[in-house]
This record gives sequence, C-alpha cells and structure tokens, in this order.
Amino acid sequence: MLVKQIYELTNNVVKETLGEEVLLKEDLSNLVDVGTAVFNANAVDNYVRKLVDHIGKMVFVNRTYRGGVPSVLMDSWEFGSVLEKVSGDLYDATENETWDLQDGQTYNQDIFYKPKAVVKFYNSKTTFEIPMSFTERQLKESFSNATQLNSFLSMLMNDVEKSLTIKIDALIQRTINNMICETIYDDYGSDALSSKSGVKAINLLYLYNNAFGKQLTASQAILDKDFIRYASLQIMLYVGRIQKMSRLFNIGGQARFTPEDMLHLVMLDEFKASANVYLQSDTFHDDYTKLPNAESVPYWQGSGTGYAFADTSKIYVTTSENHDVTATGVLAVLWDRDALGVSNPDRRVTTHYNAKAEFYNNYYKHDASYFNDFNENMIVFFIA
Repeated sequence: MLVKQIYELTNNVVKETLGEEVLLKEDLSNLVDVGTAVFNANAVDNYVRKLVDHIGKMVFVNRTYRGGVPSVLMDSWEFGSVLEKVSGDLYDATENETWDLQDGQTYNQDIFYKPKAVVKFYNSKTTFEIPMSFTERQLKESFSNATQLNSFLSMLMNDVEKSLTIKIDALIQRTINNMICETIYDDYGSDALSSKSGVKAINLLYLYNNAFGKQLTASQAILDKDFIRYASLQIMLYVGRIQKMSRLFNIGGQARFTPEDMLHLVMLDEFKASANVYLQSDTFHDDYTKLPNAESVPYWQGSGTGYAFADTSKIYVTTSENHDVTATGVLAVLWDRDALGVSNPDRRVTTHYNAKAEFYNNYYKHDASYFNDFNENMIVFFIA
C-alpha cells in the first residue's frame, strides 16, 4: 500500500478552520485517492515489501436507474400487430322541413346519409437488444464467497437494465421531438422561426417583442420576469383554447378538442424553474400566476457539453416525413394524450448456454411501436 504523509496539509487545514490563517491554496493530491484500474507496484506490504495486499472489502455499484421522460407508454397486446385508430368528423346542418310544410309537397325520408370516418393504421415496430455473457466457474477465482460472486453478477445485470432504461427513455423523447418538429414545420415550412408566430407553433418571443416594443433575445427572455409572466399567460390561455372544438391545433386540420384529463403539458426545466421562482416569489396570490401541473424535462434532445440553454432547448432532426427541422428555444409542449405514444412495448430476456466454454449468453430485447397522430392536437411554445 502506498502511504502518504499529510501532516503539513492537516496543520494548515486546522488553522484555516479556526480562523488563524487566510484561505490557502490546498494541494489535495496526497489526500484523495482516485483509484487505479489494476494493481501496481505499490500493492505490497510496507514491512518486507513482497507480500501482496489483500482485498479487505468489495463494493458493487448497483444503483437502480429509474430514468425520467414524460409518461406516454400505452397498453400492450399479445396477438396481432396493427394498431387501428378510428375517428369521426363533424356534420353540416341541413334544413329542418318540419316548420316549412307546403300543400302537395313530397318530403323524401329515404336518402342514405353515409357516416364520416377517418381510419389510421399503425403497423411498424422498432427493436434492439443488448447481449451479455455470464460465467460462474471462471469468476470463482476472483471472489471469497458466493455472496460476493452473486453481488457482482447482480451488478452486471443492473448495468444492463440501466442501459436499457436510458435507451428506451431516449426513444420515447424522440417520439415527442418528432411531433414537435412536424408541428413547427407545418406552421413555418422553410421560413425562419424568428420571422413570425404560428397557430400551433407559438413563437412567444416574437409575440412579446411586437406587443411591447422590446428587443429581447432568447437567452435574455428566459431570465426576464415580464417575459416569463407573458409566456405563462399565453400557455394558460391555450390550455383553455385546446379544450374547445377546433381545427386549428392539429396538422391534419381535423375537428378536435382535448378535455382537461387528456391534456399533457411538458415544460423545459429552465422555463418551469424560472416561472416558479420569478412568478411565485413576489406575489401573495399564487393562484393568479401558477402554471398548470406539468411534467418537465432537463432537455429535449441532449444537454450538450455544459447544459447551455441553447443546447437544452434545441431539437435538430430529420422528421419521419423527411423534413429537416432545427427547432431552437423550445420551452413547452401541450398535446392530446392520443397525439403520440408508445404502444405494445415488449421487454424480455432470452438465454443460451454454451457447454463447450461453459458460459451463458443473455439477450436483453426490447420491441415497441412509437407513433404520432397528426390528426390530434399539439401546440408548441418556443422562443426564437
């Protein structure tokens, strides 16, 4: 074992703690052990310097990762593959002849009126697997007892589960991102996002600057109290508007409404935190400024290298309809529960034993169908 002398550091730390010294630059290189990947020349005793150090304790990193994405998982089924979704449409009114009877007039009641129905079929699936090999006989050389061996194997399986969770979370988020970008493209096409505000894709910064004669940038807006208030007001207005029957809030132009219990609101962490801090900290009437209950995400696509707002609020994709979209400053998304989701998820493990080399192969598999329905309501709020 490598033993380091730290008496000088210890003496200085005490003086700083007691207020006897100004803060000094501390050299912690002799204090903190960051570990090594393998034993080195120091892994011998400090007496005869030939006896190999023994392991006194083993710690297995076996923490469960629960992930965190908006809840869009739907049901599963065992037989069949197709998800069929049937919806109707509104009907035009016609003349009520009850109050316009004419002598000798024939009133035809034998006309057939065909019902309106819109049918969509979803028949695609995505899949991936993570293979992992396990041994028992070969591992016994490295552990002192069965408890340590089982703990190690449990850690490996937990690592696979964490990997699966991260990947599934990312795919769910991409399902949401695709709908966001398709909605933006439908309102803007190839136009610059900063040039206007759409009906389904609302450029809050454009509306705010025009309404109040401001020149705020996106990075300034996310920290501006007045803008946060305005943005919160607009979101609350659309929470009410989307509950009324309209053709304005979906790409397909279908007559749709989203009742409150089917409404899904997800906000970027930076916007939700700004709203909570700036709006609730200086008012005695929280209910006047409080945003509706919402889930939140730390980023839409990724954190970048430093969680900068320009990265966390950005989505840069080619959509399912082959539209190249770069969405920036996405703050919140409001959608109907039926607008997108993950259906028929199937997570399973298959196992094969290799008798020749005496090891097991486990194949951790995941299948699911990720869908967007452009006939259902989706509203995007962003700043650009």
